[in-house]
Amino acid sequence: MADQSIPEARNHGATRAKPGGDTGPTGPLGSESTGTAKNARSTTAAGGISRRRLLGTAGATGLVLGAAGAAAGHAAAPSSAASPLTSLGSEQAMFHGKHQPGITTPLQARGHLIAFDLAAGAGRREAAALLRRWSDTARRLMAGEPAGGRDTDVARDAGPSSLTVTFGFGHSFFARTGLDKQRPVALDPLPDFSSDHLDKNRSNGDLWVQIGADDALVAFHALRAIQRDAGTAARVRWQMNGFNRSPGATAHPMTARNLMGQVDGTRNPRPAEADFDQRIFVPEEPVPDRGAPAWMANGSYAVVRRIRMLLDDWEKLSLKAQEEVIGRRKSDGAPLSAGSDATETTEMDLEKTDGSAKLVVPINAHARITRPDQNGGAAMVRRPFSYHDGFDADGVPDAGLLFICWQADPLRGFVPVQRKLDRGDALSQFIRHEASGLFAVPGGASEGEYVGQRLLEG
Repeated sequence: MADQSIPEARNHGATRAKPGGDTGPTGPLGSESTGTAKNARSTTAAGGISRRRLLGTAGATGLVLGAAGAAAGHAAAPSSAASPLTSLGSEQAMFHGKHQPGITTPLQARGHLIAFDLAAGAGRREAAALLRRWSDTARRLMAGEPAGGRDTDVARDAGPSSLTVTFGFGHSFFARTGLDKQRPVALDPLPDFSSDHLDKNRSNGDLWVQIGADDALVAFHALRAIQRDAGTAARVRWQMNGFNRSPGATAHPMTARNLMGQVDGTRNPRPAEADFDQRIFVPEEPVPDRGAPAWMANGSYAVVRRIRMLLDDWEKLSLKAQEEVIGRRKSDGAPLSAGSDATETTEMDLEKTDGSAKLVVPINAHARITRPDQNGGAAMVRRPFSYHDGFDADGVPDAGLLFICWQADPLRGFVPVQRKLDRGDALSQFIRHEASGLFAVPGGASEGEYVGQRLLEG
């Protein structure tokens, strides 16, 4: 939850949210960083509407008829020019590109994270065939088309709905495929942290897939297609499901909130910043001393953590106590050091004191600890999903954050921030890290390529 923010969800309609904003919790639950870039997107022109998108227009117009068209009695016959989908359904992310989608894409309303282990006897050849299948399916679905082969029709009436599918490789993948010499140094296992209570069965994995979309059925459709495509080559190791606020749910664009009610995502690195690519993506010309192989050019590293929020304990705190834990106002995300007219992007004054010479932003406040300028410049793009998996045997909610952060090197991004949080973050007593994974996410696939081809066929 970091003051190090997340790509923000869009507002559809008259206004659209811009990436940006710091939020309450940061670091591995939040961190001081800001807004995120939009991945390339396009809304299909009327002349290029797919069968699914054409069918989707029925859902787009039905509410209008229900609200204002009782006299019509039934939907009019389709005209030669198809009606457009709602803005929610027509948003499309591009599969092919310099970077994989789902990294700088604005936050989506639904998400699925799933890890696979290669089946016994499966190796490099089977992995290459699998990534080829997965890439073809992802390309089709992100364009709003049915999956290849026998489609389940789950998302038949919907448009692309900002669907993204992102693929990564875990540490164990390289030994399984005989590619140990191609394993990046940056993929070395993460160190242990004091807040870790990790379930090994829900951590790591040979392969990792991130799915995001603004429609729940579109996201589920992609999940089932990816699982089906795995065939006998790989089996599911773990799966996690998450959500964010739906685009257009607020009266005006704003940074998302997490399940603690905090504005979460204010200080993510911004794509407009001169050093954004340097911090988040592996350079096209890999730096030898960082051990980045050529196949990782334009890629990134994803740290994935299931962070449980101890909501019963958190909600017992007064509003003032909650704000002091984070270092920001709960109402609007502005720093505690700022005046009443400040916003979440107002610069935090770390030295400001009150009348009793007490620091206004406490020394152990989450937003203070996670700031890049308090961590040697360490920065990462946080792009999480909230989750709620019911209640445990004691009736305590199993809810929190599926924390996902992106950086060019986790040893220079996630690790130093988490180590500092371990030494005295006020938020640590209200969260618990229950699962963890680190994955190498190669650059985007060019036309005619599949993701990871340069590794598997290099």
